[in-house]
Amino acid sequence: MRGAVYSLRSGTAALLLAPVVLAQSIAEINGPKFLSPYNGQIVNVSGLVTARYDSGFWIRSLEPDDDPRTSESIYVYGSNLGDFTTGDIVSLSGSVQEYRSNKDYNYLAEISRPSDITILSSGNPVAALEIGKDTANPPTEDFSSLDFGGIFGVPNDMNRTSGADPELQPDKFGIDFWESLLGELVTIKNPRAIAKPNQYGDTWVVGEWPVTGLNKRGGLTMRSGDANPEAIIIGTPLDGTRNPKDGRLGDELEDITGVVHQAFGFYRILPTTSLVVKKKPSPELPKPEKFPLKGTCAALTVGSYNIENFYPGSPGIEGRAEHIARYLDAPDLVFLQEVQDNNGQTDDGVVSADESHKALIDAVAQLTGWRYDFIDIAPENNKDGGAPGGNIRSSYLYNPSVLRLKNANPGSATDAVKVQKGSKVFSGPTLNFNPGRIDPGNSAWDNSRKPIVAYWEFKNFFCRLSDFFTVNVHFGSKGGSTTLHGDARPPVNQGVEKRTAQANITASFISEILKYDRNAAIIAAGDFNEFAFVQPLEVFTETSGMVDLDVVARVPEVERYTYIFDSNCQQLDHMYVSPKIARRLPRFEHVHVNTWLNYDDEVSDHDPSVARLNVI
Repeated sequence: MRGAVYSLRSGTAALLLAPVVLAQSIAEINGPKFLSPYNGQIVNVSGLVTARYDSGFWIRSLEPDDDPRTSESIYVYGSNLGDFTTGDIVSLSGSVQEYRSNKDYNYLAEISRPSDITILSSGNPVAALEIGKDTANPPTEDFSSLDFGGIFGVPNDMNRTSGADPELQPDKFGIDFWESLLGELVTIKNPRAIAKPNQYGDTWVVGEWPVTGLNKRGGLTMRSGDANPEAIIIGTPLDGTRNPKDGRLGDELEDITGVVHQAFGFYRILPTTSLVVKKKPSPELPKPEKFPLKGTCAALTVGSYNIENFYPGSPGIEGRAEHIARYLDAPDLVFLQEVQDNNGQTDDGVVSADESHKALIDAVAQLTGWRYDFIDIAPENNKDGGAPGGNIRSSYLYNPSVLRLKNANPGSATDAVKVQKGSKVFSGPTLNFNPGRIDPGNSAWDNSRKPIVAYWEFKNFFCRLSDFFTVNVHFGSKGGSTTLHGDARPPVNQGVEKRTAQANITASFISEILKYDRNAAIIAAGDFNEFAFVQPLEVFTETSGMVDLDVVARVPEVERYTYIFDSNCQQLDHMYVSPKIARRLPRFEHVHVNTWLNYDDEVSDHDPSVARLNVI
């Protein structure tokens, strides 16, 4: 079970050369910091066996101290260790080692290469510590004393836990709390799943202790300054059983007992046996949104949806179509992200996505009885990131009976759209290319999607003075970020500098429109790959003059999520509007048709969002 329980493997010569110390308590071996003061030394120790696996076991101190910083348990690594079991009190000698399998993970203190294992007594009671009752409650906001500027402070990786090795403050900081319990046998009463399991069945949970960011579904939503350190992941069971993989956000679980461990970059609990779901959340899916009034400049409905690597051969085409047609109520205009070319990841130079759009439009039409039209700008081959050969791009679906491009003049992949003053008297700003891409030659867009801008007019005569602009974005990925429990503090938010540059370029373009006409109607939406309270989007709002639609529409903070990653419900997909639209009582909803489902049933890893806007 090296996937769940790790240690160093090294030659026995190192054991012979290591300095020998006298018998030590487990608390002294662990120490009050992240690193053991006895690292590399041989110790003699006794303890109660609380749990065992074929590659090691855990022992608890027989004489615990009163220091909440020092764990009273430790992991002993080795195989073929003899015939003993939980409830035995044993003595042994071994080498204290700090181990990690990746330089970005925190270390795990363990006793490796144990020898002279002696059973002193058997049949002793083994009681787990109930978290929040026999221990303090986990902290609910801050992760580490080293997170200067907060958990998403910029610049990242200014400190390393392994380098600074601060004293633990388990009453204040989340990773300090879990570090202070490493090796302990613990119980979580009435746990609840706050995310769907990953491919291994590992599941993030909270127990009966206080939490912040609680949303209606039972998950924890990431908010400014709070990424929910009170959560813990439940890993691989010690008895060889497997956790279920069909769990959902909000599942209520049977009590969990297991040992606190560190692996794969996270503090985790390795349960003694597999998780059991006792109650599923209801309803299975949210109610479909309904807009009785739409299709006019006073009630324009706008959706946004990252449809995850979509092409004609994608599974789940009908599911995505149902989301658009039924759950978003077939918006007048839909911002799409991650539309691949006609043959998906076949890397043969094809960049057109007309068949990809047709596949989605056909499926939606089966449900609506009418057909969307689409606009996109095909990227240069393999220049916009995503899966090689896929040529993902952002695009629009629109209801051709409601909208059309104003003075259509499409740009190419390399043409830069510019804002220019209209040629008619009293006319506002217009575009040199419609649609067009923002500054596609800028290095900030290397291997990344370029925003596609469009200028729209209504077909309805009474809306002839209600033209509006849209900016559809898909900023650079967070791939390569370190974990929230990792060694780097603040954690590495991969690509944050690039997204900041992209945000600045996009925002500057929008500000040009507002410079010509401060009363312009503008909608910017899509997958920003960032949180509203982190530097890139702070720069975006400050520079553009746009307003976060979640704030304007008074969407509760805890319900602002479109994605689940690790322990957090979080929002990567946003919609921003110009002040003119913000003043006109917009409605906005995030529709959780994917985050509420298990992995096998979801058709995208993002939820769509939908708004009703007055652009008069």
